[in-house]
Amino acid sequence: MKIALFGLGYVGAVSAACFAAAGHDVTGVDVDASKVDLIKRGRSPVTEPGLDELLAEQVRSGRLTATTDTAAAVRASDLSLVCVGTPSRRNGSLESGYLERVVEQIGAALKDHAAYHVIVIRSTVLPGVVESVLTPILEESSGKRVGHEVGLCVNPEFLRESSAIRDFQQPPFTIVGETDSRAGDVLLQAYAHIDAPVRRVRPAEASMIKYASNAYHALKVAFSNEIGALCQQLDIDGRTVMKVFCEDRDLNVSHRYLQPGFGFGGSCLPKDVRALNYVSRDSDMSTPLLASVIPSNEAHIGRVVDVVLASGKRKVALLGLSFKRGTDDLRESPFVTLAEALIGKGVTLRVCDPDVTVGHLVGRNRAYIEERLPHVAQLLVADWCAAVEAADVVIVAKRLAGTENLAEVVRADQLVVDLVGIDGLRAGFRPWAGANLKPAVVAQS
Repeated sequence: MKIALFGLGYVGAVSAACFAAAGHDVTGVDVDASKVDLIKRGRSPVTEPGLDELLAEQVRSGRLTATTDTAAAVRASDLSLVCVGTPSRRNGSLESGYLERVVEQIGAALKDHAAYHVIVIRSTVLPGVVESVLTPILEESSGKRVGHEVGLCVNPEFLRESSAIRDFQQPPFTIVGETDSRAGDVLLQAYAHIDAPVRRVRPAEASMIKYASNAYHALKVAFSNEIGALCQQLDIDGRTVMKVFCEDRDLNVSHRYLQPGFGFGGSCLPKDVRALNYVSRDSDMSTPLLASVIPSNEAHIGRVVDVVLASGKRKVALLGLSFKRGTDDLRESPFVTLAEALIGKGVTLRVCDPDVTVGHLVGRNRAYIEERLPHVAQLLVADWCAAVEAADVVIVAKRLAGTENLAEVVRADQLVVDLVGIDGLRAGFRPWAGANLKPAVVAQS
């Protein structure tokens, strides 16, 4: 392919060299003439192992050149990859001015250009920026419609400094955030040489995957440091603790618990997080990440309460009460907390959970539910279909037998809050959007 690549900083220089090495004809574009000159001489504008050699090789081959002329680069290419910086402003918001300017310049260059062209945003952008900011800029400057005469995609990068070339060539996946499938097809031609899973999603989802990844990486560092600091205070070898911790690839370092849904509960997680926070306070230590876990969980439960109350509907069917499927353990179940909050707000509640039989509850489990929901027996019903039929709001807390067919049972006038991801409900319904949500279904998968 013929690729114009905008922004010859860290991501741009690495991407330009790697795309050229894959056999594409790449023209790097930058307003900084000194960067352009370095690329032309086969020199890297950034420090990265192996990049000088790779750039020099591609320049010698004729597959890589550089220019300050945006219009010429765009008109000579099939694909424009935008890799300009999007730094933080002082208030934490995104500085997208450089990005907007480049997209406007690309659009102007395409105004009298008849061939179909795809613009790919490789810069890190917040969800919604492509749809609300960049698309209007591109359409106005080019006079063309996105999804018709021009294509627009988001293609986030996952390059780490000091291993960027390897990361480019061996990525965990290729993310294509496409406004339409034709644009995505063109972008994927540039990655035909990469042996990695391809995930074709919406532009906003592609942007959020990048932010979720980086936020999680930061979270892991902060978590490890807080555990390490606490271990040091208690005269424990934190490196040994985390080394063994990472050996559990089923729960600790895995996909487990990494699906949006509802809050955590049960007899272990809340109790143990509180205990760690107590030890931290008792040791006069600040562990703000660990201290935020319980409040975060409570806030998530509160979001569902807010969605129900905002709907103005007052008859609720709750499908599930124990903290997870296959157990009758109600201790610190987030659904018990949810039920308690809804009843406290005057909501009429019916609960269906085949795992829970009041007469079989014993010990602390029974004591807990009698304290939190003393009239639980009056809330429980055996037939979830009947509960749904009588409700204005249906909250799917657990996968009960038969609820895979829930989409065939619910009515258009009902609000359905799906916390588990029922396949039949997922298609056609907007994802979670918070307390101001108005659509008929709130889905979390």
